[in-house]
Order: sequence, then structure tokens, then C-alpha cells
Amino acid sequence: MSLTRRQFGAISAATFMAGMPRASAQNAPIKIGAVNPYSGGMAQYGDEVTRGFELAVDWVNAQGGVIGRSVEIVRGNATSAQEGIAAVEQLVGRDKVDILVGTYVTAISNAASESALNYNKLYWETNALARDLTDRGLPNYARSGPSSNEFAKRSVEGALELVAAKLGKAPKDLKIWMEHEDSAYGTSIVKEQERLFKEAGLTTGIGSHSARAIDVTDSILRAKNANPDLWMSTAYVTDTNLLLRAARDQGFKPPAIMLLGVGDTVETLEALGKDFLEGILLVSYPRPDVNPKFGPGAADYLKAYRAKYSRDPIAPQSMNAFVGIKILYEAIKIAGSIEYEKVIKAAASLDKPLGTYEAGYGAKFDAKMQNSRALPVVAQWQGGAVKAVYPKEAAAEGVSIVNLPRS
Repeated sequence: MSLTRRQFGAISAATFMAGMPRASAQNAPIKIGAVNPYSGGMAQYGDEVTRGFELAVDWVNAQGGVIGRSVEIVRGNATSAQEGIAAVEQLVGRDKVDILVGTYVTAISNAASESALNYNKLYWETNALARDLTDRGLPNYARSGPSSNEFAKRSVEGALELVAAKLGKAPKDLKIWMEHEDSAYGTSIVKEQERLFKEAGLTTGIGSHSARAIDVTDSILRAKNANPDLWMSTAYVTDTNLLLRAARDQGFKPPAIMLLGVGDTVETLEALGKDFLEGILLVSYPRPDVNPKFGPGAADYLKAYRAKYSRDPIAPQSMNAFVGIKILYEAIKIAGSIEYEKVIKAAASLDKPLGTYEAGYGAKFDAKMQNSRALPVVAQWQGGAVKAVYPKEAAAEGVSIVNLPRS
């Protein structure tokens, strides 16, 4: 039987396609599943972390991708630990992601990374802080950003070097009260703070609350009764704003206030107002307005953020996430692979000095795969804006610590 022209064309096309190399994982984009809260009370901060990922992926793809492949971000919504597990299952099973990254919340990172190991996937942490996350020793887990220990250490340095001097006291004479939300995030920071203050010869008071609390008056009254020189608080955004409002309402006016991890966003500014916040210290991820010698390229990051999202960053977590993906890029490039064992081994070989990246970070991972060259800064509310003040090399030209709230 003779073939029609259409039949012949179809067979010829099929034969040609059979001889062509099929699209494979080696040619397809590297899919990175971003596990973050994209709904609920923390959604805007999950979004903000992922904006940093997206900007970093733009940067990677502008370099021609990595190991011959472009990169793309796929979002996985998780507002709790259980949802973190479900997000990983969906990202791996439905979306076929190659790598998992995250996240704004420690509990989510903890659960999602263990789930990722079940699928033999790398979990690259940029933002969750609790030291327990790396101390577990999961073979598929690395953290490119600071841990809770670095936040605790920086807060103690700020208390002993900045606050004591501003209050005209010897460091050993400071009276300190430390408040914290009671999950692994807040607990890990306050435990390390307590240890470091004890080494310095100080005894501190400690209070705690649930991040989901709707009334924190008791926490404020306990702190007020202790009459501290410095009130320190580690919490999330919602409970931080609640604590600050309660402090205002209860007339709690300690000479100095230091907030860890939060308190440096527009949301807090709108909730409390610039007059109330003036002089409050913050232990924070570095922001794009750090001294360019400290964080080379930070201004370019800010320009790229504004161009892509038509606004300023809402929190410093995004630049921290951006830098984390850049470090991951270098590890994948060295590994020549996205297999987690090879990427972890490559990351362990990195030796980048402080000041290499936009946040002022370097890259040197310890035995637990914690980047030891990712350090927070101490910043301060000044005139309705947050400005880095410590270490002094992070401060922009002409910026230094101003009076504390009640000093």
C-alpha cells in the first residue's frame, strides 16, 4: 500500500525525533523548592525570603546558569512543621524539584529537611536560626546564614560594648532581662546569651512567652518588676509588636532595649511609630545600606530588588537569602552535580573571607555544615530608619550609635 504525503511526513518526523537526543535531567532547569510560609501571619516574610531566592536565581541565570543548566524557583507553602513535610512531598513528588531551600521558621526547617532526606534531596538553609538544626548532623543539611549562636554572641557584644558605654556603666554592672518566644528559635538564642553573660560575670533574668500569645502583659510586668538597664527580646514580628505595645501601655521604660531577629521592619514602624522606636537596638541580618566596603554589591542588590519588585525590601531576610543562593551556586559549580553528598562536600571546601558577599559574609563551613563566616550586625532605629552601627566597619559613612531610648 502506498503512503500518502501526510503519512510519509509523519513517519519521517518520528524517525528524525527518534534520532535526536531526548530532553533529560541534564538539560532541564534545576528546580529549587522554596519552603516558606506564603499564607497566614508570617506570609509577607516568607515571601520576602523567597524574593531573595528569586533575585539570586536571576543572577545565576545571567551567569549562564550552573553546570550547564538554568535554575528556577518553585514555591512550597508551609505555615507549620506538618505543612513543611507536606510541602516537601508535593515539591518532590508533583513538581520534581532537585533541591530544597528555606525558610523563615525554624520548626518548618527542622521538619522539612528531615523529609527532604527521605527523598535524598539537599536541604540548603539560609534563614532559620536555631543551632539545633545543624547540630543534628543531617547529612543533607547545610546553613549558609548565621545561626542562633551568632545572633546571641552579637547581642552580648552589643550589650557589653555599646549599651554599657552609653549608660556609663561597667559591663559587669549591667542589669539585664531577656525575654524570648518559647520555640527552638527563641530558646536556642537565650540559652547561648545566658551562657555568654555568665562567662562575663553577669546574672540575667529570663522570661518567655508563646509566639502565638494574644496577651503578653504578664511578660512585661515580670520584666518591669526586675527593673533592668537593658531589656532584650527574641521573638517573631507579631509577638514583638505585641510586647512593645504592652511595654508602652504598662509604662515599662527600660533605659535600653535590644530586639533580636525582628523589630526592624516597616510593620513594626507602622505599629509603634518612629518616636517610640527611636534609639532601640536590633541584632539583625545586614541590610543593603551597609558600608559598601563591608558588603560589596549590597547597593546593586537593592537596585535589582527595586527594579524587580517596584519597592524597597520589607525586611533584611531577603538579602541574606540572596547571598545563601549565591553560596549554593558556588558549591554546585565545584561539585559539578546536584547530588546532596557532592554539594555538601563541595560546600565544605569553600574558604571565602568575610566581606566577599553583599551581606558582608564569607563562606567557611564547620564540621556541622554551619557557615562560620555569616555574622549579623547591631543596628538601631534612627529617625524612622534602621541603620547598622556595629561592628563599626558595617556602618555607613557618618553613621554611629545615637542615644538609647531612655538614656
